Amino acid sequence: MSDSRESGQAAPIYITMVAGLLFLALALFAVGQAGAKHSGAQSAADAAALAAAQESRDDFVSGDVLGNLLNPAFLDDIFNGNPMGTAVGCQTAERFADRNEAVLVTDERRDGCRAMEDRWGFEVHVRTKKPMGATILPGTADKKADAFATAVVEPRCTFKPAEDEEKPPTDGEEPPPDGDNPDDTKPVSPGSLVCGGKMWPIDPEHLDRLPDSADLFSVRLAQD
Repeated sequence: MSDSRESGQAAPIYITMVAGLLFLALALFAVGQAGAKHSGAQSAADAAALAAAQESRDDFVSGDVLGNLLNPAFLDDIFNGNPMGTAVGCQTAERFADRNEAVLVTDERRDGCRAMEDRWGFEVHVRTKKPMGATILPGTADKKADAFATAVVEPRCTFKPAEDEEKPPTDGEEPPPDGDNPDDTKPVSPGSLVCGGKMWPIDPEHLDRLPDSADLFSVRLAQD
C-alpha cells in the first residue's frame, strides 16, 4: 500500500521534470535557430561588402589606373598615399545579398550600401528575406536577422619613381639632325611598382604587362 502511494506521488514529479526538459530542449533549439539565421545574415553582409569593394577595385584599375600609368604624381598619390577609388559597387552588393537570401536595407542608422568617405571601402546593411519562423520564444515568428559589414581596398604595391629622367636639350646643345622631329620622342617610363618585393617596371610601350587588379590592391573585411 505504501509503495503504491509513493509511486502515485512520484509520477507528477517525473512528468514535471520531463516537461521541463522538453521545454529546455525546444528553447535551445529556438536559440540555435536564431543563431543560424543571424550567421546567414552575416555571411550575406560579408559577401555583399566584399563584392562591392572588388567591383570598385576592378573598375578603378581598368579605368583610372591604366589611364594614368605614365603620370608619376597620380601613381605616387594612389600607391604611396591614401587612395580613394570609384564609388561603383553597390549594385554588385545587392546581387550578392540576393544570392544569399538577403536584401539591402536602408534605415535611420545607415544606407543599405554606401561608399565610405574617409577611406576606400563600402559599408552594407542587410536583412534576411525569411523570418525565423514559429518557435516557443514570443515575438520571433516574423523576426528577420540584420547584419552589417565593411570591406576596404588597400594598395599591395608602392610606387618607385624613375631616378633618371630624360632632360630636354639646352640652348648650348646641337639641334636634332635634319628630318628628326623633336616632338616625336617616345614616352618615358615614370618608374616602377614594387609588389610583394617584386619590381614591375612600367613600360610605356607595353602598359598591359602589369599585375592584375588583385595583385595591385587587396580587398578585406574591416572591423574598424
